[in-house]
Amino acid sequence: VSRQLEEEIRRGFAGLEDPLAGLLDVLESSGDWKGKGHSLGYCIITELQLWIKENPAVQQSGMKLKKLQARVLRILAQCPANLLDPLISIYQLHTADRNYLLGHISHLYHKGDYKEAAILSIKLKLQPDQDVEKMCTPLLLQDKTNLVEDYVGEYPELQSKLLQILDTWCEPGFNIRDITRQYQGLSRYKPDKFNRRTLSKLVFRLLDRFNVDPALCPNVINQRHLRTLNYLFYKRFVEKTMTQENWADHIQSTVGENRLLQGHLMQLLISYCDLSTAARWAQRCNLPKEMLPCGVADELQKLQIQERVEEAAKAESYDESKKKDYYQLPIPRANIHFLQTWEETLQCWEKVLQPGQVVGIDMEWRPSFGMVGKPRVSLLQIALKDEVFLLDLPRLLEQTETESEKAKLPHFIQKLYSDAAITKLGYGMSGDLKSLTATWSALKDTDKQAQGVVDLLKVDKQVDVLSPEQSYEDGGFRQPEKGLSLLVQHVLRKPLNKTEQLSNWEKRPLREEQILYAASDAYCLLEIYEKLCKDPASFGLSSDLTESLVGKPSIKPRAKKQLNKQEVPSPSGQQCAGSRTETSCAPAPISPKEFSVVCDNMLQGLGRYLRCLGVDVRMLENEDDHRKAAEIARQEGRVILTSGLPYQTLQSQVAEGRCFSVNCSEKAKEQALQVLKHFNVQVSLADIFSRCQ
Repeated sequence: VSRQLEEEIRRGFAGLEDPLAGLLDVLESSGDWKGKGHSLGYCIITELQLWIKENPAVQQSGMKLKKLQARVLRILAQCPANLLDPLISIYQLHTADRNYLLGHISHLYHKGDYKEAAILSIKLKLQPDQDVEKMCTPLLLQDKTNLVEDYVGEYPELQSKLLQILDTWCEPGFNIRDITRQYQGLSRYKPDKFNRRTLSKLVFRLLDRFNVDPALCPNVINQRHLRTLNYLFYKRFVEKTMTQENWADHIQSTVGENRLLQGHLMQLLISYCDLSTAARWAQRCNLPKEMLPCGVADELQKLQIQERVEEAAKAESYDESKKKDYYQLPIPRANIHFLQTWEETLQCWEKVLQPGQVVGIDMEWRPSFGMVGKPRVSLLQIALKDEVFLLDLPRLLEQTETESEKAKLPHFIQKLYSDAAITKLGYGMSGDLKSLTATWSALKDTDKQAQGVVDLLKVDKQVDVLSPEQSYEDGGFRQPEKGLSLLVQHVLRKPLNKTEQLSNWEKRPLREEQILYAASDAYCLLEIYEKLCKDPASFGLSSDLTESLVGKPSIKPRAKKQLNKQEVPSPSGQQCAGSRTETSCAPAPISPKEFSVVCDNMLQGLGRYLRCLGVDVRMLENEDDHRKAAEIARQEGRVILTSGLPYQTLQSQVAEGRCFSVNCSEKAKEQALQVLKHFNVQVSLADIFSRCQ
């Protein structure tokens, strides 16, 4: 049928004196072609386009063509997108008088057909002769940002103009309603989509897409920096998870010499700290007296240089007492090598690229805090059994002059990742490789070629671990461990000290704390891997760890090992299937008064719930060692309730059936039901709250 239709259409064209005028007669007298998809009109138009190429003599010119162009322009505004290009080509609209075309677009615009005017402008490439603000504003109000991006897509000058306009709308004193008021009757107007926050996001997306200098948008950049300042104060003074050194580095780089940001910094310092700290920062930023808030100027006069130096030294001194609480590098400081020249890297390559070698790999980059662009890797850490190499990538890149020199490091990295004889250990390796690719485009296919890779993030998802609970140290709150630090805590018994994680890794020289942190991040991977390989069963892993985990980083992680809903872990570590009979599995029923337990410190919620049901409960404190539960159980004849790794240790210290592993991912109520069912504890109404005051 399709072939017959094409032949019929072609015979029709051949029989017309003027096929171009004939097509317009058909389109003007019928509405069929206005629908989306391959309508009859679409078939006729596309077939005519092909027929004209075979019969160029039918093309018109001069006054006759101008009349045809005037007719087709009236039709174009109603055209579906798939007909625009064929009609523009057939009627040679690219040769039409430019002013005439602009006048037609203006007519559409004033009729309120903003979308149609923009699409036709793009097709006819009229943007350089139009007012970008006038054309794009109604589209933004209608939430047609994709069309706006297409409108300026091929014109860098218009991209810059648009970004400057959007940035002006984000000025603190600017009233966006002044813009929206001009378009009160606009159809499909979405005022909720048109606000300073949305505009800010759009600006950053366009800056990134068009690779425009962010300096063109000072208002949006300042607002992002203001949010960064607020975030840094939250991390330092509310969460208390950022060291003084890191915090000060980021504050300095964020504020720079910007007076607006410096003024905001003063207000935050007064709110979170004191006048003395604000005064020190005022001196550091060299703020003029007229900018200083009340009281800061007076405090600034009182400060003496020596006092400031002593205060800074006191604040920046490394707290030795906390060392014992965190993972420590087991190799001497002299075995950590900071490499900044190509000659120095040669010894690294020779040692790393050895068959059978096992290496821990990590990377560091300066936190972006939501700014434009991908992070650039500043430090590449490679750990071997006896030493760690820290490669200063920015410095090494600076030294490359020829193309062959530029290829040296990417070649080494590709060789390392593609060599199946070298085991590479990482944590979240796919994310690291993406950042490395953003630093060197030559490394874009490294993840696809990688062999012999063990991503411990994927291992982490399979390891049976404790639930991260809040812990208290010296009476103060410490954030729960997460990520690699949590895995290190579970496997090596101490967490990583992550206070240097948000360091400014581009600043040189690196501080000693940064060097030790970077080396630890890579080296701990070796120790984790060694321990998991020696005793995988203790961590809920398959016996042949190497065979099941060494592969490409693109392999999807297996789901965490979970108990079947029909199974519960028995005190001996074996599983009792839910299908077996109660008589063969369950002990004789007892009342809550007869049931005495000691709850490990990750199950305090369960302990409180059981106590409400009348169970005799003792709970370990946060700072107690898990082994204390075994002592209490033996002395007082209690059953131990615990979870994860401690279960492996505690069950061997008490009689069989006197240690029970609880699913830590469930809520206290579900945990309690699991315990009561397993030990066949029968709760009556009189038992509830019987132990509560």
